[in-house]
Amino acid sequence: MTRIAVAIFVRDVSQALAAAAKAAEHGADMVELRIDPFIDSLDPAKLAALDDLLSRCPLPSIVTCRPTWEGGHFDGDEQTRISILEHAGLVSRPPAYIDVELAAYQRSANLRQKVNLVVDHPGQLKPTTTGLILSSHDFDTRPADLLQRLEAMAQATAGRVSKIVWQARSLRDNLEAFEILSQRLKPTIALCMGETGLPSRVLAKKFGALLTFAALEKGEGTAPGQPTLAQLKGLYRWDALRPDTRVYGVIGHPVAHSMSPAIHNAGFDATEFNGVYLPMPIPPEYEHFKATVGSWLDFAPLDFRGASVTLPHKENLLRFVGERGGEIEPLAAQIGAANTLTVRDDGSLYASNTDYAAALDAVCDGLSIERAGLAGRRVAVIGAGGAARAIVAGFAHHGAAVTVYNRTLERATELARSFGDGQADSAGKVVASPLDSLRDSDCEVFINCTPIGMHPKVGASPVPDEVVERWKPGTVVFDTIYNPVETRLLKRAKAAGCVTIPGTEMFVRQAQGQFELWTGQPAPVEVFARVLKEGLGLS
Repeated sequence: MTRIAVAIFVRDVSQALAAAAKAAEHGADMVELRIDPFIDSLDPAKLAALDDLLSRCPLPSIVTCRPTWEGGHFDGDEQTRISILEHAGLVSRPPAYIDVELAAYQRSANLRQKVNLVVDHPGQLKPTTTGLILSSHDFDTRPADLLQRLEAMAQATAGRVSKIVWQARSLRDNLEAFEILSQRLKPTIALCMGETGLPSRVLAKKFGALLTFAALEKGEGTAPGQPTLAQLKGLYRWDALRPDTRVYGVIGHPVAHSMSPAIHNAGFDATEFNGVYLPMPIPPEYEHFKATVGSWLDFAPLDFRGASVTLPHKENLLRFVGERGGEIEPLAAQIGAANTLTVRDDGSLYASNTDYAAALDAVCDGLSIERAGLAGRRVAVIGAGGAARAIVAGFAHHGAAVTVYNRTLERATELARSFGDGQADSAGKVVASPLDSLRDSDCEVFINCTPIGMHPKVGASPVPDEVVERWKPGTVVFDTIYNPVETRLLKRAKAAGCVTIPGTEMFVRQAQGQFELWTGQPAPVEVFARVLKEGLGLS
């Protein structure tokens, strides 16, 4: 069973014991005691403190004294460092494991002898339960001799555990970590560092690693990209992960602050669906998208079954699915962008767009009508970017008379011509108009698709207050911005008696569409709404 080890930089005994106690309280299985910031000599007082720490530690421990030449803090001589580790193995309550770098272990027969004296191995004459972790770390890239290092670890008879860690170059590096785990000759830890290495840490349990590492608090990690214990256990559903867990994610650049992992993982949890959802940062170029998504799909043990796709990859998704012979939702093709990748049970791909559907349903609820009732309704769309394109397509498809208002009339005209003849303001037609002409609009629905009014510039509005104040009571005003939930535009519209719809409605509904495509189950919309509000600090 894969365990979680919380990594703790030891500053003093009381600090480390308090951190270990907190780790135990919140569900960690082990702690790694990084003693390299704490002890740099054979000072008897420090050695006695180490004995005290190990004897009182509430969880099984790994003792690591990492040298500076492999990313640690210890900058003394090797003989002293190994003597410190040797002492740790001889105390009254020794650790579960001692971690020694492969390079150090290979470098000196004398050093190997000292280490082997205090760890359990086939030739050991003294009774001990402490295991030896032979480790290798590269904080810059994937080492060229990675497989040779693993082979050397496997052949070292005194080494109970092989640990290989490197800086991920892309999401594709995680797949090699999974292959290493699948082909392991002895208990193995294979992890990738950095933002793109997160999947290797979360999915370590899926692939049978000995353990993964977590930080106790944000910013306290001992390696780049280490998630917190709370994130592993809560956000990424650690306790529910199994070898057959399906993997989903949000593809974009950047995606670090996306709310989608919190929303979808909470949905999987609420419905007991066997899935986990991860952030998937991929650089903007199509070549990166194609190589990464293609490799994740082709690695069958991963069970990669779908993704939310956000900027700048919505067009890339259409191209990719087309090249792979998958199905593309007709309206998504017309929009020229898709936000959802679904891998069907037969392995075929489906690209679709849940953005326009979310906007349609939010407005229909505001109007208290079905989608069929949109025919002939006068709808104003403010903005001519990607979000506006999806919304215009959806409303035009259902027969609404859409006017696109934009500061740059040329962009509005180009958008209008994509979904209508641009000549007549009649049912199912789309026309363009300069933004200033909003003051003369007689539309029944106004939809803001610009970022004007988004946090932190919450005092701005795409429509002057005096124009909003002239809108008729009952007019529907929808703002696609969800942070803040009530923008200046919505505040003014509410004061004028309009029916207002916040962007959270669209966010939740587009997530609902994705969830139902992937799981075949009704989405727990109330859970999505709660998690989104919590993420926005509104709970």
